[in-house]
Amino acid sequence: MDRVSALDEPLKKTLGPATAKVMAEHLDLHTVGDLLHHYPRRYEERGQLTTLSDLPLDEDVTVVAQVADSRVHTFNHGRGQRLEITLTDGTGRLQLVFFGRGIHKPHKELPPGSRGMFAGKVSVFNRKLQLAHPTYVPLGRSTGEAAEDDDATDAVDGFAGKLIPIYPACKGLESWKITKALDAVLPRAVEAVDPLPQALREGRGFASLPEALLKVHRPETKADIEDARQRLKWDEAFVLQVALARRRYADAQLPAVARRPVAGGVLDAFDAKLPFTLTDGQLKVTAEIFADLATEHPMHRLLQGEVGSGKTLVALRAMLNVVDAGGQAAMLAPTEVLAQQHHRSITEMMGELAQGGMLGGAEGATKVVLLTGSMGAAARRQALLDLVTGEAGIVIGTHALIEDKVRFHDLGLVVVDEQHRFGVEQRDALRSKGKQPPHLLVMTATPIPRTVAMTVFGDLETSVLDQLPAGRSPIASHVVPAQDKPHFLARAWERVREEVGKGHQAYVVCPRIGDDEDEKARKKAKAAPEDDAEKRPPLAVLEVAEQLTKGPLAGLRIEVLHGRVQPDDKDATMRRFAAGEVDVLVATTVIEVGVNVPNATAMVIMDADRFGVSQLHQLRGRVGRGSAPGLCLLVTDMPEASPARARLGAVAATLDGFELSRIDLEQRREGDVLGQAQSGVRSSLRMLAVIEDEEVIAAAREEAVTVVAGDPELAGYPELLTALDALLDTEREQYLDKG
Repeated sequence: MDRVSALDEPLKKTLGPATAKVMAEHLDLHTVGDLLHHYPRRYEERGQLTTLSDLPLDEDVTVVAQVADSRVHTFNHGRGQRLEITLTDGTGRLQLVFFGRGIHKPHKELPPGSRGMFAGKVSVFNRKLQLAHPTYVPLGRSTGEAAEDDDATDAVDGFAGKLIPIYPACKGLESWKITKALDAVLPRAVEAVDPLPQALREGRGFASLPEALLKVHRPETKADIEDARQRLKWDEAFVLQVALARRRYADAQLPAVARRPVAGGVLDAFDAKLPFTLTDGQLKVTAEIFADLATEHPMHRLLQGEVGSGKTLVALRAMLNVVDAGGQAAMLAPTEVLAQQHHRSITEMMGELAQGGMLGGAEGATKVVLLTGSMGAAARRQALLDLVTGEAGIVIGTHALIEDKVRFHDLGLVVVDEQHRFGVEQRDALRSKGKQPPHLLVMTATPIPRTVAMTVFGDLETSVLDQLPAGRSPIASHVVPAQDKPHFLARAWERVREEVGKGHQAYVVCPRIGDDEDEKARKKAKAAPEDDAEKRPPLAVLEVAEQLTKGPLAGLRIEVLHGRVQPDDKDATMRRFAAGEVDVLVATTVIEVGVNVPNATAMVIMDADRFGVSQLHQLRGRVGRGSAPGLCLLVTDMPEASPARARLGAVAATLDGFELSRIDLEQRREGDVLGQAQSGVRSSLRMLAVIEDEEVIAAAREEAVTVVAGDPELAGYPELLTALDALLDTEREQYLDKG
């Protein structure tokens, strides 16, 4: 059997169809190779107890602990029986419950003082953590006593005195059953293809891949675990960085038209009329972008900046530079509201310089056109004509820009706003509209830690704007625990009234729209346990707006904005809000990006725990945009000790988006850095943690660049090519290709 196919063998051949089915459905493990790369989450030492103090709620866990107490309770007039066993490990307690006929075996096998390995899903009952009907294996018992099942006993007894690997498990397949399955496939590890070039392996003193796999699954010592982890992290980091380095290398070979600055053009005229000076950060980033635009291969740059750091101005100056050099620039926005807003703010900033060919237009001016799906036929025809003739130097639009009908005279630069909202296919389609590949600038206000940028956007060079322009106001953020302290919520609405009383405006953000979604949400909530706050339907814009109008904000001018409002009505609402004709805008996250109303000073986010950290930071950035200080109130029903409350506390405690993105990432783990997270497939990073392993990623990137520069086709690295093929299945290949 050749070396690759041995690990490609389906698990059902080795483990049998029943086990293979559970592994495929719940753990996404299909082949021998998949199982070999299903690494232990941690290791138990015989004699060392698991900490019960930090068990995650609603997750399948395996614990090793001692029985402190065991009692049988009768109920229902003696007809029902319940066995309650209390486990302890010195740091916390955990209750096990068994009902009915199922109580006799555990009652006999788990007397006080005995120890065992227990697996199940952690739940809460009467404010205590519990496992209901867990699977278990008694540990350290004399031979001959019954155990939960022979497989489990063998698996654990085989580890007597050793490190016991605890695997990420699922219902129906506990950690020790995975251990048993791995015993069956471990001999195949010798056939694993090693992706690290020999020189790199020897230079860094790494074990071979087969050796690392044996050490990670069956370590003799803690040093074995450390060796294996370091080696396996390098595999992931290096193969991924080679994939990205090859993309950068291929892009560098593409031709592009160099767009060099032209003195006395529209950019100089624009700079002359700016009422303020650019920040040092804006100047530095602009220099990086202009240097890229002046080269004869396409720029691929990621511009990340805090909310309100002036990214749009930097992008506009890059677009004007391209217009001066005879090209056109297109700016892609994720929503019509945002496209219209960009168009409005850019034409206002440019004034008569945006009125090329029009009465009152300045000499040398260009035309800035808007192109969205909901435009009238006549306006649309005119916009398309302006693009194909070159009359319009700048076009701002939604994905309507990508349609086949849209033709450019000479597309030189594509600016994509809010990267994470655009499919790679869409960016690709727009890029293909240039005679040669246009330069690409991707803007995001979601701060990305350096290592993530190196990994996720590894084929883009990165520029960071981390200075806020002068005149931006601080934002105070507070958590409002509505369930624990209802008077805090009442005070929140008073604060909104106070802000409106001072002539300012406010946003109220809800997770859901309402009406036709309600029935589904209610059914879902009905099926949930009474005490489960998570399961009530999230608060909805339409309900909240009605309650506020009749209740705490009665008498104020309240309007709603959400995704189902018609585009024209949406824009009209935003215009009224911007003009100060609306006091309170109750909205979904449609206002998350780019909405700029300097007079809006307060934001109340309902059910804030339903939003991600980055999203909350984005939303908060909509206030404090003028000279008055901003206020952001995060309303939640979650109890004080919950992880959700801790997350909200972190958001309230800092305005530093980079710090928050680290917290966000540490809590969520990485998802799949190659974009698979969107399709719900688990991470391709099994060992590498993007935040913690910054040094590994940076070093792997350097090694990858060296390898690719010396041998772009990797002809001398057949094993590395095999590993790349495994990583870059079709979906990921496209992701990288089009990124």
